[in-house]
Amino acid sequence: MIPIDSLMESETSLARVDIEHWIAEGWVRPEGSPGAWLFGEIDIARLRLIHTLRHDYRLEEEALPVILRLLDQLYDSRRQLRRLCRAIAQTAPDIQAALREAIADENDA
Repeated sequence: MIPIDSLMESETSLARVDIEHWIAEGWVRPEGSPGAWLFGEIDIARLRLIHTLRHDYRLEEEALPVILRLLDQLYDSRRQLRRLCRAIAQTAPDIQAALREAIADENDA
């Protein structure tokens, strides 16, 4: 976790006013309190993403909540799928085979 001052030194493309706005909008949720926020890797990645969407892709601010919500849903689905794959890998081989067959049948439909 890094404080906002260190973040500003390392991420020179980000403006503090933008970061504070994005936090106020709830698009980034660092730990701590105003002026003493602490940013983890996920927060920094999200800040970079928002910056890219706004500045590189010139996405309107009104569209950001929709895009971020969709991306959050996609990332959550991917996490759930990884958990499901790990759970399946721990089942008996005959269950794994039945699941593979069911998935293959569904793909053929």
